[in-house]
Amino acid sequence: MSYDLIVIGAGPGGYVCAIRAAQLGLKVACVEGRDTLGGTCLNVGCIPSKALLHATHQLHEAEHNFEAMGLTGAKPKVDWKKMLGYKSDVIGQNTKGIEFLFKKNKVDWIKGWASLPAPGKVQVGDTTYDAKKIVIASGSQSSPLNGVEVDEKTIVTSTGALELVKIPKKLIVIGAGVIGLEMGSVYARLGAEVTVVEYLDRIIPGNDGEVAKSFQRLLGKQGITFILGAAVQSATATKGKATVSYKLRKDDSEHTLDADTVLLATGRRPFVDGLGLDALGVKMTERGQIATDKHYATNVEGLYAIGDVIEGPMLAHKAEDEGMAVAEILAGQAGHVNYGVIPGVIYTWPEVASVGETEETLKEAGRAYKVGKFSFMGNGRAKANFAGDGFVKILADKHTDRILGAHIIGPYAGDLIHELCVAMEFGASAEDLARTCHAHPTYSEAVREAALACGDGAIHA
Repeated sequence: MSYDLIVIGAGPGGYVCAIRAAQLGLKVACVEGRDTLGGTCLNVGCIPSKALLHATHQLHEAEHNFEAMGLTGAKPKVDWKKMLGYKSDVIGQNTKGIEFLFKKNKVDWIKGWASLPAPGKVQVGDTTYDAKKIVIASGSQSSPLNGVEVDEKTIVTSTGALELVKIPKKLIVIGAGVIGLEMGSVYARLGAEVTVVEYLDRIIPGNDGEVAKSFQRLLGKQGITFILGAAVQSATATKGKATVSYKLRKDDSEHTLDADTVLLATGRRPFVDGLGLDALGVKMTERGQIATDKHYATNVEGLYAIGDVIEGPMLAHKAEDEGMAVAEILAGQAGHVNYGVIPGVIYTWPEVASVGETEETLKEAGRAYKVGKFSFMGNGRAKANFAGDGFVKILADKHTDRILGAHIIGPYAGDLIHELCVAMEFGASAEDLARTCHAHPTYSEAVREAALACGDGAIHA
């Protein structure tokens, strides 16, 4: 069978690419080896982790804030099996939704794992398909770490962390990035003693330094312990218990920690196993990513790549944007992704969200900038809802006032950040935002106040 486009992988990048290309008139198939569509994100990543984050946040509210609001009664008990069932239901609803969208848009789902025997050819099982164009959107997998023996039972990746048989009494998280802190937060709320071991001297590398310090302090108040500047030497499991050995970089001293469960969360790497890229002569980067040009084309004629397998942040929405762009390019349109306006979110409580430049990147570039900040303690809605921790921080060009970046730590930061994204997409100034009426009382008023602070000053600070 022949197609205009075959997409390999049905994660956020792949399924969006397939649907968009079909909407634009191409005959499209998508190859996926999982039993369900949606890739890592919907099956064992973004969606199930958010379900557990939501459930455990409700638990935290009940344990810590209900009584103060006059909601009295017995404290809720955790039925872990039922909570995992809720998580599974959420996965099912989302993956079936993608299946419906494929049928609605006449995208063929070729079930199985793909390989590329020759340009324009996709083999799945014993069948070879012809394609005018092929897009690789096969996603990523957890990165290994020397000396850490993952069994997905006692020593787990994010996949195993989503389906532990029981809640651990002690959890060690290796890596203080997004995945480690989100899952660490889940189990801390469920009563686990959580220790995060990080190689660097700070958490959430790449984020604004001031936000990172504030975030670490707030997570510490929630009971999470941090060991920074620590190089993990090994993690081993014996009889359902785990031991982690590490060296402190400052003095090379050796230490060990014991736990019921260890979560390896040191990052992810492109998943291209079995595609046959070497034999096809596909050019790769030094970091094992597929090399592409500005139009997502590889060095092999008719072969394209998007999402986690190419350069850039490994984010579902970045992959979605690239999926839309490459589909439009292949349909003869001008697909484009603005990489300067891709937000990042950490879904703990409080949430952390960022877009654009940080103070560190602006200083490194030697660019003159100004900072507008506003604390959620000055926001009436946040105070009423026990959500006064954190702040909004806007970075604007010192001379033109154009918004260059924004960083939010606080309630629903992941939703609030998009006001800044839209503003930046249109080249807005901080004053543009400051002069836009915001409904009262809302969390979004903190964004306006931060924009006002870039000028003559916030009102409620």
